[in-house]
Amino acid sequence: MNLLNNAIIKVPVPSNEPVYSYAPGTPERASLKAALDELSAQKIEIPLIIGGKEIRTGKLGQVVMPHKHSHVLAEYHMAGEKEIELAVKAAMAAKEEWEALRWEERAAIFLKAAELLSGKYRYRMNAASMLSTGKTAYQAEIDAACELIDFLRFNVWYAQQIYSDQPPISPKGIWNYVQQRPLEGFVLAITPFNFTAIAGNLPTAPAIMGNTVLLKPASSCVYTPYLLMQILKEAGMPDGVINFIPGSGRQIGEICLPHRDLGGVHFTGSTAVFQNMWQTIGANIANYKSYPRIVGETGGKDFIIAHQSADLRKLTTALIRGAFEFQGQKCSAASRAYIPNSMWDPLRQELEQDIGRIKMGPTSDFRNFFSAVVDRAAFDSITEYIDYAKESADAEVIIGGNYDDSVGYFIEPTVILAKTPDFRTMVEEIFGPVLTIYVYPDAEYEKTLELCDQTSPYALTGAIFASQRPAVSLAMKKLENASGNFYINDKPTGAVVGQQPFGGARASGTNDKAGSYLNLLRWVSTRAVKETFDAPESFEYPFMDEE
Repeated sequence: MNLLNNAIIKVPVPSNEPVYSYAPGTPERASLKAALDELSAQKIEIPLIIGGKEIRTGKLGQVVMPHKHSHVLAEYHMAGEKEIELAVKAAMAAKEEWEALRWEERAAIFLKAAELLSGKYRYRMNAASMLSTGKTAYQAEIDAACELIDFLRFNVWYAQQIYSDQPPISPKGIWNYVQQRPLEGFVLAITPFNFTAIAGNLPTAPAIMGNTVLLKPASSCVYTPYLLMQILKEAGMPDGVINFIPGSGRQIGEICLPHRDLGGVHFTGSTAVFQNMWQTIGANIANYKSYPRIVGETGGKDFIIAHQSADLRKLTTALIRGAFEFQGQKCSAASRAYIPNSMWDPLRQELEQDIGRIKMGPTSDFRNFFSAVVDRAAFDSITEYIDYAKESADAEVIIGGNYDDSVGYFIEPTVILAKTPDFRTMVEEIFGPVLTIYVYPDAEYEKTLELCDQTSPYALTGAIFASQRPAVSLAMKKLENASGNFYINDKPTGAVVGQQPFGGARASGTNDKAGSYLNLLRWVSTRAVKETFDAPESFEYPFMDEE
């Protein structure tokens, strides 16, 4: 494995992929419309991909349009015990050849994949994201295209930095260096439904560093990861490096998590599932060849706190975009807000007016800001919270609150006014278009900051709105551990690769910061090497000589 010349070949410093507007009259709008029509008119079959081979098990799941759940976009084959074990073997079999490639050869594959996604596959990927997961054109563009492209390009650049970081001192007659080795076993990547970029980053980040991977996509986001597998194959990725196994998370976990060759887990999903995985790994700790690396980004109960000096219009826009873009189905979505009493009446009026103008419907209609939540399970979970608030004496649904699943899984953008700061929807993750507001006395700003820090077990994202710097400084201090990504006068969503490394702590994950070199460091095991050119020939030291 040649890692000694890593600093010689330089990858150009990447820049973030430009975001297309899809405004009327633009050529990209026409291309995306054509891709939407093409994908809507066909139903594809999605196989497993193990060791480069397509495998069809006959046990099928469906990909449907959230806004029209009677429309089936694809049927996908699900892995069983035999296929999961085959995928582990394929990943382990591919390791030696993949590790033996020079780092720049591996890098070239992912850089080419980024180019393919930037051009040839951009509109198809965006259309698949819109139709299968309910994203608008803009939300699909910043996720399925731009952020995934950024992950591929920046991660290659971060890999170069990691490989180039060598000991600064080698005394005369000695050469000190480090090798960054892939993990000994395979990496299990378990991806979420809500971001194609994450579904792409979780398997490719370890692969860039020389690992082989099992990719288990979310059952409600299979289409776009399958398309990514096609892109990677076209870019030259060898068979078996990433193995695509849709299927039961429980069954995959039962086989892979206690496996002796498990090298690591790269996960985004619920806190409960992640904690269960960690418990399983802990219970099997003596079984592993090497201690597995556990990297996870889990839940959030993300906040916006307004100080009495906040700008009303900017706060209103941040609340609406932060809470309701992509139907609130972001781990970073604004889910609770703390508003000073002096601002509440004008803010409520602004929210009612602006939310009243939100158009809801199919993502293929570009006039819509809002569409359906991803599936039946999400619909049932979110509406249960809304019904709970409607029936409670401690809260009031003041905007929205209606829902309908007859055609698609539609839930109105909903605002709940909580009478107590520990009301259920102020504390628990909902993962839908529900914002809960608590109004606090202006004089209790500092107390409210402390309340925010203590209310939820999560610590993913948060925001402060204030024009007075002392108010911002106090929030920075009081909320230091309340979020891994903190926003000043901006919504708590929209982290950009290379600009805001993303991740949270507490019940929100291991905070290993996707979109930075810190995440890639988790996928290598360092070996320090000391080579001595003229070794001593006697055991005695000078201090032992007689005077």
